[in-house]
Order: sequence, then C-alpha cells, then structure tokens
Amino acid sequence: MTAAARDAAAAQPPVATRPFSAFEWMVAFRYLRARRAHGSISVIAGFSFLGIVLGVAALIVVMAVMNGFRYDLMEKMIGLNGHMFLQGVDTPLTDYDAVTNRVAMVPGVRLALPLVEGQAFASTPFGSSGVLTRGVREADLRRLPGVGAHVTQGSLDGFDAGKGVAIGAKLAERLSLRVGDKITLIAPHGAETPFGVAPRMKAYPVAAIFQIGMATFDGTFVFMPLAEAQAYFNLDGQANVIEVYVDDPDHMDAMRERIAAAEQRPMIDTDWRQLNKSFFDVLTVEANVMFAILTLIVLVAALNIVSGLIMLVQDKASAIAVLRTMGATRGAIQRIFLITGATIGVLGTACGLALGLVVAHNVEEIRKALSWLTGVNLFPSEFYFLSQLPSRVETHDVVAVVVMTLVLSLSATIYPSWRAARLDPVEALRYE
Repeated sequence: MTAAARDAAAAQPPVATRPFSAFEWMVAFRYLRARRAHGSISVIAGFSFLGIVLGVAALIVVMAVMNGFRYDLMEKMIGLNGHMFLQGVDTPLTDYDAVTNRVAMVPGVRLALPLVEGQAFASTPFGSSGVLTRGVREADLRRLPGVGAHVTQGSLDGFDAGKGVAIGAKLAERLSLRVGDKITLIAPHGAETPFGVAPRMKAYPVAAIFQIGMATFDGTFVFMPLAEAQAYFNLDGQANVIEVYVDDPDHMDAMRERIAAAEQRPMIDTDWRQLNKSFFDVLTVEANVMFAILTLIVLVAALNIVSGLIMLVQDKASAIAVLRTMGATRGAIQRIFLITGATIGVLGTACGLALGLVVAHNVEEIRKALSWLTGVNLFPSEFYFLSQLPSRVETHDVVAVVVMTLVLSLSATIYPSWRAARLDPVEALRYE
C-alpha cells in the first residue's frame, strides 16, 4: 500500500460496530470479572447484586403476605358476617320469610338468610366467656361459607329440631367442651317479673363444633335454631336482620340498588364496606408503606451500581482510550458500560424473583421451621386473627416489582456509561 493510500485510509472515519455486537458483550463481561488488583470494584458489584436480590425477594414476599392477609381476612370476616345486612324499621321484621325470598331472587345474590342475633354469657363448670348468639335455620347454616363446610366434630343433622347448638373450636377449647356436653347461656334480658327483668338462663347440648380458622370468630360465635333463638330473646315471629351474600362483594353499589328494590318495605341497608372500611383501609396503607420502604433497598443497590460503574470507568480510562484509538465509537463505549451495569440489575432481579417466589409459596412452612428452631410462636393467632401465616402471590404485584427494579437498575447505568463515552482518549493517555 502506498503512502497516499495509507493516508486516505487513515482519513476515513472509523466504521461503527453493530449495536450490542459480540465484541461489546465480550468487553462488558471482561469488565465484570475484575482482577485481584481491582477487587474493590467486583466487591461493589457483588453488593449491588446482593442488594437487588434481597430487595426484589423482600418486596415479593411482603406483598404476598399482605395480599394473603387481606384475602383471608375478607374471606373469613365477610364470609361469616355476610356482604350486606338488612334491618327492618318502622315495624318489626315479622315478614322476614317474604323479604328473604324476594332478595334471594335478585341476580347476583348467592344467599339470603334471616337471623336472630344477641349477646349472651356462656358458662360451664370449667370456665365462662362472652359470646355472640345467632339463631339460624339448619338449611341456611349448612350453606354458610364459614361454617357449613368447616364442622370438625359432631353434625348439623337435626339442628332445626333443637338437638343442640354449634360452637366454635376456640370457644370449645376455652370452656373444655366436647360434642354432647352442655353449655349454659345467660342473656341479660329475660322474663319480666314483679322485681324487674330477670336474666334468662338455659343449658343446651353441643351438637357440632366448627373451625373457621379465625381465632376471634372461633372463640365467639354460638349458633342455635332460629325458632329457639326467637323464644330465647323474646322475639316471637321476628328476625333481627337479614344477611345477604353476593357473588361479587367488590361491586356493591349496583347490588344495593337491586336489593333495595326487592325489599318492598322500609329497611336500613348496610354493606361490608361500611362495617370494615377502616380495617381494610389500614391494610392497604400498610401494604403501600411497606412497598415504599422496601423499594429503598433496591434504590440503594441501584446507587451501588452507579458508584461501582464510576469507579470502573476511572480504572479503565486507559483501556477506554485504547479502544477509542482502535476505532470504537462513543456509542460502543456507552453500550459496553450499559451492558455491564444492566447485567447486574437483570441477573439480580431474576435471582430475587426466583427467591421471592420460593419463599412466598412456602412462607407458612418457613414460619413453622423458625418457630421450631427458636421455640417461640412467631405468629400467635390470638393477635393476628388467623390461624396460619397467609400468602397470596398476585401477578400484577410481581410484575410491578420486576419492572420497578429493572427501571431503577437500568437508569443507574445511564450516567456512568455517558461519562465513559465522553472520555477524551488524549487526556486519558497523556501520562501513560
């Protein structure tokens, strides 16, 4: 080649490599494997990777547990108490059969049942406790989501015939009761006497014991036949309330209008949102706060990526200058460091996702193992309403965590890679 040809070739601009070519990936992975003399960079990269793994896993597990709490509490609290409550006004609710039948025919209503409800004091030779007594028909009790399918001892057969009452497992344990034993119920408002109102006291055999899985309900509720409850609470031919269960409790506004039209008498309608709004609002706020707090773990890991890449750019300044003089464009240099930082973020997110899903799907087994190792009950049902630690993985939560982590980790690579691309080769090689 003649001197003129060499000069013409040198005058031509360098040919840019194809974006994200094998050359760029090779250089990026070599930078990730720092030598022993530059081990501090690999240590920072390792901590960044570990931070992202722990942050993603913690977010997925916490969101799964919070979703599990909300779902299980809603299923148990609302499943036993109903989605809507109809109470008569102006006149006693003596026409509860007709109203119940009309409401049950409304599209979207799964179950409607009349109740007689009152507070009482339960007593046995082994203890006593306050209870909430409900009078209900046998057919309705069998269809109750929280009771009918959760009878652990005894049977509901012949319930309407007055063969006994159904009580919760926690109440049976507290009062040392088994099927066939008698429980004495004392109501403050009984028969009127010349000396005033005398408490009503009556003993009932225990026909069935149910376990809903929510300690508060299992230790509070006593179900008796509707006719017996009417006589016990001096409400002959009346019902306190009609409970309504719907197919979609999250959309109650439309259902309220349909049910109100079917009542055909003055009534006060109350749905589960009014009774439990503050409780579920607190759960939502807690979930949002925990998401924000745990996001800080991912943010710190992303900042570690920034600091690690900046140190890598400074350490590789001469190598970057050599690449530039050999024909690498600024875009290629920028993509090399983008790949380096993004690899940490993507691999950390993937490992954190796998770890989080494994823990979230086995959180109750892990809780039992930790309780066994430490000898401490880490989830007392008396305080948390539920008998086991719930977990429910929602796809949209997992997607939100993964997308948020990838955006933060990829954003963390922008400034260091831009700084590497702006490096002047002449300045970098001046003192080499």
